[in-house]
Parts: sequence; C-alpha cells; structure tokens
Amino acid sequence: MAIDFAKMKQKFQALQGNGSDKQNVFWKPQDGDQTIRIIPTADGDPFKEFHFHYNVGKNPGFLCPKKQHGKDCPVCNFAWHIYNEAKENNDADTLKLAKSLFPKQRFFSPVVVRGDEDQGVRLWGYGKMAYTELIQLVLNPDYGDITDVDAGTDLVINYGKPPGASFPVTKIHPRRRPSSITEDKETTQAFLDSIPPFKENFNEKTTAEIEEMLTGFLSGESTNNTEGSETTRYSNNNNSSEATDVDEAFKELLS
Repeated sequence: MAIDFAKMKQKFQALQGNGSDKQNVFWKPQDGDQTIRIIPTADGDPFKEFHFHYNVGKNPGFLCPKKQHGKDCPVCNFAWHIYNEAKENNDADTLKLAKSLFPKQRFFSPVVVRGDEDQGVRLWGYGKMAYTELIQLVLNPDYGDITDVDAGTDLVINYGKPPGASFPVTKIHPRRRPSSITEDKETTQAFLDSIPPFKENFNEKTTAEIEEMLTGFLSGESTNNTEGSETTRYSNNNNSSEATDVDEAFKELLS
C-alpha cells in the first residue's frame, strides 16, 4: 500500500510548525544498519557543507561567521592568537584549547529513512569521511546520480563503534539495484517539496553574542564538552600563569 500522502504532509507541517522541536528535523543513525535515500535538491547539490564552533561555554554549537559568510569571528581570532603563541612557547595545553575552538567541518543531506517514511524528509549530518564516500559514489559510473528520483540508489548506513575504537564509524553500502524514491508520484513530489531549510535550522550568532559567549567561557562558564579539561584550566578559579596569559590574549584582541 502506498504512503498516506495527506498524513505524511501533516506530519511534515508539524515538524516545521511554530514551536516545533528542531531536533525532529535531524536524523542520526542508530547502531547497526539503516537504509536511507538522499533526496535531490533544487540546486543540484544535496551535500551541504557547514562549519561550527563547539566547546564555547554552554552553547551546543553555532555556525562560524568567518567560514560561512566571510565575516569577522571572535572565536577564530582568539583561537588563532593563542595557537600561534602556544606554538612559539611549546605549550601543549594551550594548543589543545586552541584546536578545540577551531571551526569543525560538517556536512548535511536531506534523507528519507526507509521504514520511517512517515517522518518525512530529515537532515542527516556526517563527517568528512562519509562525505568523501558519497562523492566517490556519485563519480563512480556504476552508480552516478544516487539521488535520481526514478533511478537513484538507496544507501545502507552501518553505524557503530568498532571494538577498541574511541569513536563510532559510519560505513556506506549502496544497494546494487537502482530504484525510485517511491512508487507514488505525489508522495515523491511531496518529499521534494518538503526538504527542511538548511540554514534556518542551524544556530547563528551575532558578533556581539559570540564575544559575550567567549568572555563567559574564559570567565569559567561551563561547557558542553564532556572532556572539559580546557574549561577548568582557563577559568578564573585557576590562578595559573597560563590562565592569565589566555585572559590577556583575549583582552588584547578586544582592545
């Protein structure tokens, strides 16, 4: 039986409605195998690149204005400033802090998860290794346009932490046979028309907001980074000379 188009549209509108949880827009694979289909975008590029800053106070992450828009970024300025000084002074701890503040590259694609089609189109976030695999698939003449509406390719995503590994790994296995997104044209069109807007679902900050977060971070505000060692090291409760050096570096940048 074909998907109930009206019900699916209602579900998507609920996801996009006022006060909806943005987390519902994103899809993260669970441990094991899951099958997805990447939905083609109107601009022909379903592999969107973004850069985020993490580990700055309590903020879970926000777009880097320099990497995304070519604008000034207080976090980048500060991170590079202390990085260069740490390189000169052979300061491993400050180097670690600087690297944790550098923008991190992430990629996002609109996907439909097989078996959960009634959830509509969601955004799948992944790293550079998965991105490289996807681009190689597209450039492989045996597969070509894996997002094609009528003759694209479903992907089996194997996600999990291998024995002895510190981080989970994403492996991508394309189905051998091409297929359509759905057998129903109206449902397929609904998927194409309901791709969540990318930038609207990401956290963007003004320069003033970023400076305020960075000041709070250096003043001892907690961070969402579970490792957290850098936050403690450079809080105002730490009387070490390294903490003073970082505070002075920040003041110099803002002066």
